[in-house]
Amino acid sequence: MSKITVLNDKFEKGGEIELPANYAEVNPHNLYLYVKSYLAGIRSNTACTKGRAQVSGGGKKPWRQKGRGGARAGSTRTNVWVGGAVAFGPKSDRNYEQKVNKKQKRLALEYALNEKAANGKFFAVDSLAVESGKTKDAAAVIAKLGVRDALIIKNELDAKTLLAYRNLANCYVIDASEVNAYLVAVYGAVIAEKEALKSIVKEG
Repeated sequence: MSKITVLNDKFEKGGEIELPANYAEVNPHNLYLYVKSYLAGIRSNTACTKGRAQVSGGGKKPWRQKGRGGARAGSTRTNVWVGGAVAFGPKSDRNYEQKVNKKQKRLALEYALNEKAANGKFFAVDSLAVESGKTKDAAAVIAKLGVRDALIIKNELDAKTLLAYRNLANCYVIDASEVNAYLVAVYGAVIAEKEALKSIVKEG
């Protein structure tokens, strides 16, 4: 059974919290489906090409149909000409969204949380608030844990803490309501307040 490492005020190991047993039984394919859906949903979808109807020019037939020994041509803006249209190119009206139901989203999160706990990269602390609002104080927290990058989960995010963490390239701070499987999976470690765990970790 995977366990969350509980840290004291000095960010030293002070105990453990067990995750529900059913978390270890979740199929990893749920995480794959959720991540695929999440990344598809945030695509900018700005690629757009012009077809024969949109490209300018090409109204006049470039040369006569017969008698000059060359191929026939009706326009200088067909897709085989330089400066012409694009055949079957991407359009900006395409919808990339992929549906994932609520149960799969929950299972994906449970699997991601279990993997972090199993690898010893899931930590719980009483408070992650940075009263000073200074980035150096936030960086000191990460340095004490010796992790490469981290997802910081507060129960309720305040302005000072956000100010302290937002300039750290290797950290991302959110409140408990914003937690999802993609964020948990993509960061090397997860550090959460104990109060936040009540809404994140649910019994099966």
